[in-house]
Formats: sequence, C-alpha cells, structure tokens
Amino acid sequence: MAYPYRVYDELRRDAPVCYFEPTGQWLISRHADVNALLRDRRLGRSYLHVATHEEFGKPPEPEFQEPFWRVIRAGMLDVEPPVHTRLRRLVSRAFTPRMVESLRPRVRAIATGLVEAYVDKGGGDLIAEVAEPLPVTVIAEMLGIPGQDRHLLRPWSADICGMYELNPSPDAQHTAVRAASEFAGYLKDLAAWRRANPGDDLVSALAQIDELTEDELVGTCVLLLNAGHEATVNVTGNGWWSLFRNPAELARLRADRALLPTAVEELMRWDTPLQMFERWVLEDIEVHGVRIPRGAEVALLFGSANRDEAVFEDPDRLDVGRADNPHISFGAGIHFCLGAPLARIELMESFGALLDRAATLELRQDPAWKPGYVIRGLESLDLTVAG
Repeated sequence: MAYPYRVYDELRRDAPVCYFEPTGQWLISRHADVNALLRDRRLGRSYLHVATHEEFGKPPEPEFQEPFWRVIRAGMLDVEPPVHTRLRRLVSRAFTPRMVESLRPRVRAIATGLVEAYVDKGGGDLIAEVAEPLPVTVIAEMLGIPGQDRHLLRPWSADICGMYELNPSPDAQHTAVRAASEFAGYLKDLAAWRRANPGDDLVSALAQIDELTEDELVGTCVLLLNAGHEATVNVTGNGWWSLFRNPAELARLRADRALLPTAVEELMRWDTPLQMFERWVLEDIEVHGVRIPRGAEVALLFGSANRDEAVFEDPDRLDVGRADNPHISFGAGIHFCLGAPLARIELMESFGALLDRAATLELRQDPAWKPGYVIRGLESLDLTVAG
C-alpha cells in the first residue's frame, strides 16, 4: 500500500495484461493500454444496459444493497449512453469553464481562511483541518447545502466510497447502504424545498429541470459530492507527503510560485489518488495478443500508467516543473472527470495559501496510509508550522 510502484514496474515489463485470480480481474498496467481502453466503447462502467447479472455470469446483488445501487446508478458515473449522454449534458451546464473560473475568488477565500487558522494554531492534522474542509465547503456551497448540515457530508461520502474498494467487508457494505439512504433522503427533502424556494445553487437549478427524475437529481448530487472532494483531499495529503520526501522540489516550489500549475499536475501523477478504475467488457477485446472475453472485468491501473517509462521521462522522479505530463488521474473518454477544472483550482489555491503563509513546515511523524487501495490516501498528516 505504501509503495506499489515496484510491482507496477514488474507488471508493465513482464505482464502488461494478466489475470488476477483473487479479484477475478484482468490487470492492465501500461499507459497506452489504459488510455485506449478508457476510450473504447466496447467497455463500460456498467453492463446492465446490455445484459442482466445472470447473462454476465454474475450473482445478483444482495437485496440489502438495493438502496445503495439505486442512488449510485442514477448518477452519470455508473451509466452508459444514451442515459450518460443526457445526464452529462444537463449537469455540464453547471461546469462550464467560465462558471468554474468564476469560483476562484471564493475558493481562494475559503482556502486562505482555513490555512490562516491552521498556521495560527501551529499546525495539526493538515488533512482534517485544511484538505477535507476546502472541497467539502466548495461543493456544499455549489449545491446549496445549509451551513448547519455540512458536517454530514464528509462522513456520508467516505462511507459511500467504501463500497468502491476491492471486496468490501460486510460492515463496509452495510455502512455504505445506510449512508446512501440517509443522503438520498436528505437530498429529496432539500430538492422539494428548493423547488418551492429556489436559490442561486445547483440543487435549485437541477430541481427545475423536468428531464431529470428525482432519483437522477439525487444520484447526480451524490456523485458531485463524492467525486468533488475525495480525490482533492487525497491529492492534498499525498502531495504534501510527496514534497516532504523530495525536499529539493519543495524548496524549488517555494522559490518559484509560477510552478504551481505544473506542480499540481505532477503531484497527481507521482502518487495517484485513484489507483485503479474498473471497466466491464461488453464485447470481446484483444490487448497485446491476449483475448479478454465479454463479461470479464478489467482493472485499469492508473498508478502504474502514470509511472510508465514509455511515456514519462524518469517517471520515478518528482519534478514540479514537468511540462510534458499526460497523466490520466482524471480518466479519459466519456467519463473524464467533469470537475477536473474545479479540482485544479482548489489544489492550486490550497497549496499556494500554505506556501505563502507558512514559513516553516515540519512533519511531526511519518503518516500512515488508509487501508483502501482503489481510493488511496493518508489517515492524517500531522505538521508543525510557523508563519
């Protein structure tokens, strides 16, 4: 978990396409293959638009999971065209480049306030006190979540995302179902209120769209919360830990703040927050002469693709000024992360604020990794800081 990259090196060199028995997945480790398969319409995030579970040789999902999947499959991440096309078109109205850029002053103000409070108290857990509150506050304001309810969002999101790990435990599954049910109920009540009392927020806007069902509105908002902050939180934690392990690059970034845009991209590449993304094979495919049949599942190893020596010069070296950086941390194809521009703004403002206001940053202790592999991040990052 702490350093999977040596194993990835071996996979890319010796077994770029291999079947992994414990999870029943085909592992794809080279950048070119991962990138191509993300765009290949013979694969999908779901197969339920073309086949039943039984037709794909999969057991039916346990009945207790139904509330979870009803929420998740109403969002655009886990559906395919034409439903995906319609949902993405509707939601993308709220994520135009102009709209996202207009959020920068507010993101900067939130980041500055969090960092100033953090520096004033001499540090602490950077993840709990800066990395998590920033994107949660931004997406909560976008959705129009009342301030008194925002403390509910991060726990709901973390619990829901537990279902995306490999072989989640029974406890994790039940926790995810409960969180999805609670969040769905909350959003339905909020949407009903916003229909009658619309504001300048995303839930109000979505609630006025007749083409959007209630379940689709809920699924969209849940996706925006989860995708809108999980990766940003982990890029922040993983990124600072990466810089502490590469002090020359941290000093370089301190000396030249113009490197922030390339530094953010490099931190996403070097220690990728989403290590793996899965796809179902809807039609037989062949990768490097290996036939992967319809009904199989491929595991696209983003963390490996982002260290591929065929694409990145000296890939194991952290280079905050790396100009040629076609990382795939935001995915590719029709499921490319809709919130990528907003995530980049949040990360640049967060890193910039801490660099500007903290004269010194020191680790109190080496951090520990969370047990999850798919969504990979630190438990905490305890620092001592001085302004």
